[in-house]
Amino acid sequence: MGEMAQQPVSIQIEDYGIIGDMRTCALVGKNGSIDFMCWPKFDSPSIFGRILDTSRGGGGHWSISPQSSTVCKQNYRAASNILQTKWIDEDGVVDVTDFFALSKYNKLLRETWSGSTLVRKLECVRGKMSFDIELCPRPGYARDSGTMRGSEINSEDGTYHQSLKWVPDNPKECQDMPEFFATYCTHERPLSSPPKMFQPVASPDGAEDKLRARFDLEEGQQIFMIMCSKHVAPHLTKDLMVNLETETHKFWTSWIRSCKYSGRFQQEVERSMLVLKLLTYDPTGAIVAAPTFSLPEAIGGPRNWDYRYSWVRDSSFTVYVFLKMGFASEAEAYINFIFARIAEWRKTTEASDTIRHLPLMFSIDGDTSLPEVTLDHLSGYQDSVPVRIGNAATDHVQLDIYGELMDSIYLFNKHGKPISYAQWLDIRYLTDFVCRVWDQPDMSIWEVRGQRQHFTYSKMLLWVAVDRALRLADKRNFPCPNRHKWLETRDTIYEQVMEKGFNYDMNCFVQSYEANTTLDSAVLIAPLVFFMSPNDPQFVGTLDNILRTPEKGGLTSAGFVFRYDHQKTDDGIGGKEGTFVMCTLWLVEALVRAGKYSKQYLDVATTMFETVSNFRNHVGMLSEEISVSGEQLGNTPQAFSHLAFVSAAINLERVRRGD
Repeated sequence: MGEMAQQPVSIQIEDYGIIGDMRTCALVGKNGSIDFMCWPKFDSPSIFGRILDTSRGGGGHWSISPQSSTVCKQNYRAASNILQTKWIDEDGVVDVTDFFALSKYNKLLRETWSGSTLVRKLECVRGKMSFDIELCPRPGYARDSGTMRGSEINSEDGTYHQSLKWVPDNPKECQDMPEFFATYCTHERPLSSPPKMFQPVASPDGAEDKLRARFDLEEGQQIFMIMCSKHVAPHLTKDLMVNLETETHKFWTSWIRSCKYSGRFQQEVERSMLVLKLLTYDPTGAIVAAPTFSLPEAIGGPRNWDYRYSWVRDSSFTVYVFLKMGFASEAEAYINFIFARIAEWRKTTEASDTIRHLPLMFSIDGDTSLPEVTLDHLSGYQDSVPVRIGNAATDHVQLDIYGELMDSIYLFNKHGKPISYAQWLDIRYLTDFVCRVWDQPDMSIWEVRGQRQHFTYSKMLLWVAVDRALRLADKRNFPCPNRHKWLETRDTIYEQVMEKGFNYDMNCFVQSYEANTTLDSAVLIAPLVFFMSPNDPQFVGTLDNILRTPEKGGLTSAGFVFRYDHQKTDDGIGGKEGTFVMCTLWLVEALVRAGKYSKQYLDVATTMFETVSNFRNHVGMLSEEISVSGEQLGNTPQAFSHLAFVSAAINLERVRRGD
């Protein structure tokens, strides 16, 4: 087959759905192309990454393209993470079904093989339609070179089989590279001649590094394409491939059936929970902040980060949401992951003569070595460079993490399982540590790369850390030899925040003691963590200030909220960004709580929540940000966005019911 001109990717960040198996995932565009996937784990090198090289069309992809112009629709099968793309024209209808195989009943699939299995099924359900399929992996973040090879075609009773394989130029590379298989089922519609199926295609440099096939599908005919580890390949049969979809659908519908939410946003909440489940890493219980890296916070800007790691800051909302929604095993797995990290940190700290802070993020396996490098051979999403992997913020001092961590432990003890005495000893050590370091400056929840400051949000969360430890000691009657020191520290932090973190002329909390005229939407957390009641005049004043438009000194624009005013804040990064989904939902939740005492705030909260819900993409996903022009920006799907969405939905429904 002849070489076609390489077309740049034109679809947007919000034009993708996600499929996965709690080990890795893939982004599938509305155009039928897989343009992002890391293998074999979330934080492994990418093998498909065209979304990060949109100008040149490189990075790797697995595209399915109808030859004729068609109407295209994409959705999930109800109550599942099985993605369906439908192409329709006057001559025919073809369904494409994409999913990672899962089964709670098949131990061979989940345990013995221990590898991911991605299934792509094309089925013509009416008439006929022709398709081009292009398989163009680019292993090692598109740095590894090699060729694609297709085997001879084997036929059996009207079914044609072909195996497809990446052959690296350097055999030491791509040790974990998956294998690919294609099966063409004619189903009693015999072909006039054997199909050619996948054939090598040369790139402009002469390398045969992709395969292409053209299929003319008629009603009833199917194509199965499987990507799997070498452990799975020997077990592939036609019956197994047919049953994988049924078993995977059973897995997802059985899982989501446990969801306890009941209210007007039930479908939206269930979709967010299904997304959050995909972001969990089964072997350790970690949850990635997002499964992607370097999708920009502003087109063309430098704010492009790697989010394929587990942030301590997410812990409180993660445990709260999973427990409140009825998914106790996910909450327990996550809290065990966190406790293991605390124990490791304590051991290291006790052996050191210097202050060593708890790392603010970990790899999904618990590592803290995440060196940040740039991939200069990739042009970025819409020329947004640099494309980064790794994250230098792991070395930052971010004091708020102790509060989020302790809040998650307190919530787990309250709504999940009682913590053990051994765990209490780690908590006691951590709280004593907080009492030593609370008055230091830090880099804030936003991981600024400028000067350390005394950020108001960080101080509020340090108060939370000590407060939850005291509550836990009282609730469980744990021994607490430094109780008086803890009480003194908690009260001192509170009074200092009220003295230095509140601008009495502006009547609002500010970003930091140093930037005491700058608004920061992070302080909206105050009533959510019971630092202050939502009807306190000082917090109501903060709400009113943030609700103003940026032109009037506020942070709210068309129903969405900015983190802070970048023109007034030197965060050491530069560039612009969109509004933050998480901050918007924190504002919603703060308004909901204030709305118990003033109905006007509840009405505003409801309107804003409906706005956020309307800005979810076509399959219900939320990224990190929404641009001022309405597009989704940043890594996607974003765990914190979905966690905040569910939390806001829970509390909005609770207040509407009068609870």
